[in-house]
Amino acid sequence: MASFGVFVALALIFSYIETLIPFQIGIPGVKLGLANLVIVIALYRMPVGEVYLLSGVRVVLTGFLFGNLMSILYSLAGGILSLTVMWGMKRIRSVSILGVSIAGGVFHNIGQLLAAALMVETYGVFSYLPVLLISGLLTGFVIGLAAGEMLKRIRSLQF
Repeated sequence: MASFGVFVALALIFSYIETLIPFQIGIPGVKLGLANLVIVIALYRMPVGEVYLLSGVRVVLTGFLFGNLMSILYSLAGGILSLTVMWGMKRIRSVSILGVSIAGGVFHNIGQLLAAALMVETYGVFSYLPVLLISGLLTGFVIGLAAGEMLKRIRSLQF
C-alpha cells in the first residue's frame, strides 16, 4: 500500500512539473507525458491490476488538480488504451521497455483521438493523427529510455 501511495505521489509531482514547462506546439493533446514514466516503471514492478488503478487514480487526481472534466475523459481513454497495449507488449519477450513505452505513447494519443471523435461526432479530429503519432513516438522513446535507466537503478528495491 505504501509503494502504491509513493507511485501516486510521484505521478502527481511529475504532472505538476509538466504544467510548469512551457511546451506548446499548437496541436491540442501534445505534451511530454512525464507522469507516464511512473506508469511504465510501475508496469514492470507491480501487478497489472494495481497499475490500472494507479493510472486511473493519477488521471482523476491530475484532472481535478490541473485540468477539467474533459481532460479527465481524454486522459482516461488514452491511459486505458495505452496501458492495455503496453501490458500486451510487455508480455512479448522480444519487446524491450523502450518498445513498450513507444507503443504506450502512440496508443495514448490514439485513445485520445478516439475519445475526441466520439465526443465531437466527427472523424475530422484524425487529421491530427500524423503529428500525434510522431509526438507519441518521440515522447515514448524518451520516457522509455528514462524508465529503463530507472529500473536498472532500483532493481534491488522491494515494492
